[in-house]
Amino acid sequence: MTYYRRNQESGSGTGGQQPRSFGGTRGRKVGGTLIIGLVVAGFALFRFCSTSDYNEILETNQYVGINEEQEIAIGLESAPQMIQQYGGLHPSEQAQQYVKQVGKRLVETSDASKTPYRYDFHLLAHPEIVNAFALPGGQVFITEALFKRLENEEQLAGVLGHEIGHVVARHGAERIAKMELTQGLTGAAVIASGDYSTAQAAQMIGNLINMSYGRDQELLSDELGVRFMVSAGYDPNALIGVMKILEQASGGGERPPEFASTHPSPENRVQRIRDAIVKYTGKEATQ
Repeated sequence: MTYYRRNQESGSGTGGQQPRSFGGTRGRKVGGTLIIGLVVAGFALFRFCSTSDYNEILETNQYVGINEEQEIAIGLESAPQMIQQYGGLHPSEQAQQYVKQVGKRLVETSDASKTPYRYDFHLLAHPEIVNAFALPGGQVFITEALFKRLENEEQLAGVLGHEIGHVVARHGAERIAKMELTQGLTGAAVIASGDYSTAQAAQMIGNLINMSYGRDQELLSDELGVRFMVSAGYDPNALIGVMKILEQASGGGERPPEFASTHPSPENRVQRIRDAIVKYTGKEATQ
């Protein structure tokens, strides 16, 4: 309305009124930012799709944001910080060597040995946090809190085999590529709308996408853990025992819905592990 009055006052000839383009200056501004936003979103999608790389072990193409050398560098650079975060390395040299020997056996007897990654296995000193995780490039960790709950070497092999699966499947590199895509699309939403609330909604959707992707990664790593255990001569049924330990460690109370969690529920993982046991051994699970 203000725009129209200003033209009346400054116009001439026909009462000061002049033809207006649709939407006026504001419309052109919105249209321009929308186009820029679409260009940014298109570039983010193009960049994501152009990162495809073939994983010979998985026999599938993946969208990964970095190469193997960069994965190794990230893992080596991040390892000291992770060790510090979990209270340092466990002081028992015997326990450290035990973890390393089991991990080394899993790698050397499986397809993991065909990858360029520098695998190393660490027992962390934290006595309360039940956890195991892997960094890109082959750095694998297990906390004392989980380690002391395991009943035998085969269960330890199940935990480490699962984490090796994350490395082999390049899940860290996949997550980096997806986070870059999410950030690009979120930025496009801000530019196109100029509305921060819209950007927040886009970020929330992006987080949910990434969380869902994380569940798929966990299930695939369970399958790869079974595969590596079988190659190394371990009983893969022990991984089902690990799931029971994780269930007990959760306290048996209410858990958040699986949709809102980066990890699948233990009961769902058990069924997938049983399916993998049949796939790689030809026999039904015994647990």
